[in-house]
Amino acid sequence: MSRLANFDVSRGLTNPTARIAARLGFGMLCALAMISVRSFTDIWLPGVAPFALVYPAVLLATLYGRWHAGAVAYVLCFLWAWSHVLPQRPTYAPGSFEAIGAISLNAVSALIVLLFAETFRAAVDTGRKLREAEIERGAVLLAELEHRTKNNFALVASLLELQKRREDSDAVRAAFDDAIGRVRTFAEAYTHLAGEQGEGTEVDMQPYLERLVARVSRAMLPPQVRITSDFADISLPREVAVATGLFTNEALANCAKYAFPGGQAGTVTVTLAAQGRNWTLTVRDDGVGQAAATSTPAGGGIGTELLAAFARQAHCRHRTSYARGGCEVTLIYVEDDAPR
Repeated sequence: MSRLANFDVSRGLTNPTARIAARLGFGMLCALAMISVRSFTDIWLPGVAPFALVYPAVLLATLYGRWHAGAVAYVLCFLWAWSHVLPQRPTYAPGSFEAIGAISLNAVSALIVLLFAETFRAAVDTGRKLREAEIERGAVLLAELEHRTKNNFALVASLLELQKRREDSDAVRAAFDDAIGRVRTFAEAYTHLAGEQGEGTEVDMQPYLERLVARVSRAMLPPQVRITSDFADISLPREVAVATGLFTNEALANCAKYAFPGGQAGTVTVTLAAQGRNWTLTVRDDGVGQAAATSTPAGGGIGTELLAAFARQAHCRHRTSYARGGCEVTLIYVEDDAPR
């Protein structure tokens, strides 16, 4: 219904002459349609309501072809009704007071329909343009916000790096490295997202996650740990995509820290599967599994808290399961469970 309300026969044309020609042609088409229906109706009801079909023809022509089309339809339809339909009414003798009164009243009424239809069409068109301008402005502001967010994350990482250099304790320096890594992860997530999508509202997850996994593999995983991936070709809203990327990054960071101690070799598999509007992201490793779980604090550390926070931001459920053969972290989106 919204598309119908915003339809304009000349909107796709850039040449002014072509636009006017399209509107005039549409007005003629509406008039011809009215004449055809009127001729068909006169087979069974000759002369009945001679001006009745003028009104819908003028209304439709004006709404979708502007006042140019409405004026053409008004003139053609009215002349046809006057010259071909009205004479079939014996009570309206040519030049009689009844005929002149009927013609004048219907002419004024049809003109009022044209004027109000053009006013309504212009109001709808103005509202559409304002809405499009607001959407464009919002996209620009969003891009600027994401750029500033990325820069702020990079600044925080630099400040933490400076502070780390002043520390002598290996434990403190390791904690700083952990914090710096996470902050840079946030910054790089926004960088890769902007590079993939520009100002779009939907994110193609396949190339986005492929780049993210490749970057993490080079930066975090040792050469003896192989990473494989398989991503469904789906699109998600920007907010959900960012949260999903950060969730993936954190899960891979946990694999790098805990799954393969002592230079152990192994494999990490990342998959994104979709069924209808539901989807599941899985990060699975074949590392030490349960042994890594017993070495983390009760209730989990900051990594566990971040996974939960990213899952909430993506409107998803998540779970972590350990076994002797590794660990599996899953992010699950079910449309019926998502907030409206």
